[in-house]
Amino acid sequence: MEKWEHLRIPLADIVHATNGFQKEIGRGGYGSVYEGELDFNGKLTKIAVKKLNETHGQGLKEFLTEIDLLSGQQHENIITLIGYCDEGKEMIIVYEHAEHGSLDRYIRCSNTTGYTLTWLERLRIVVGAARGLDHLHNHLHNNQVIIHRDIKSSNILLDQSWVAKISDLGLSKSTFSGFGRTTVVSHACGTSGYVEPEYIHYGLVSRKSDVYSFGMVLFEVLCGRLCTIRGNDGILLLADVAKEHFRDNKLDMLIDSSLRKQMSQHVLGRYSTIAYKCLLGRNDRPSIVNVKKELEETLNLEVSTIY
Repeated sequence: MEKWEHLRIPLADIVHATNGFQKEIGRGGYGSVYEGELDFNGKLTKIAVKKLNETHGQGLKEFLTEIDLLSGQQHENIITLIGYCDEGKEMIIVYEHAEHGSLDRYIRCSNTTGYTLTWLERLRIVVGAARGLDHLHNHLHNNQVIIHRDIKSSNILLDQSWVAKISDLGLSKSTFSGFGRTTVVSHACGTSGYVEPEYIHYGLVSRKSDVYSFGMVLFEVLCGRLCTIRGNDGILLLADVAKEHFRDNKLDMLIDSSLRKQMSQHVLGRYSTIAYKCLLGRNDRPSIVNVKKELEETLNLEVSTIY
């Protein structure tokens, strides 16, 4: 842990910053996340504190992975690591606070947040997420590649300005580009509904595995549905369902009507084609570079039609 010593935060400081872990703002397989304020570089900074609990399924390995992979990242669309604590039995990671929480809370138009994302806001969010994923896949030092392995709407956080931030790298795998090393042998992990079928079947994960998962997020954003919750019409947004409706030109059956009214037919066609291609077989699936480029062009097209 010596190489991360500059990131170590005393437990007493974290307890003080969170008022004794008083305000819980999230919970998952790792444990709980709390809100707080910490004096960081001489400035009072709002923070999110992830307090790991090994009994919930994630432990030391994921804790160390996340610190290792996030400690060197500085990108607008990657969550910023502020520090960590490993005193006694505590394993705590401290991040910048994403004011609006995770994207999954806003996917459905009738959600509990009281705020509905417009189609234009949704486009900007997925473009930002694509840029963050592209950074992990293609723009790290020394040809390093980070395969996230758990891309889903709940791992895309939104800051005060609704800028997307890729988060939760605890399950990520690090490899290097070139020399055939961008495919990694590992036990399949991730979240049901988002995990690439090839990864499940063969235990080989690659950057294209993240692209598949991102494709599911793209369809969630498009349709106003989560792939983990059955809609009021009884339809569950599985990959095969999304692809079938795309091929049969029946996506209007899946898209929330209030969202559909905001889309031109041309923008819908471009966006849905990108999402569909992400769910093709690994050999036919585009790279995140191409996905990002297509999404950026689609966003520009949408903006030009509005303004």
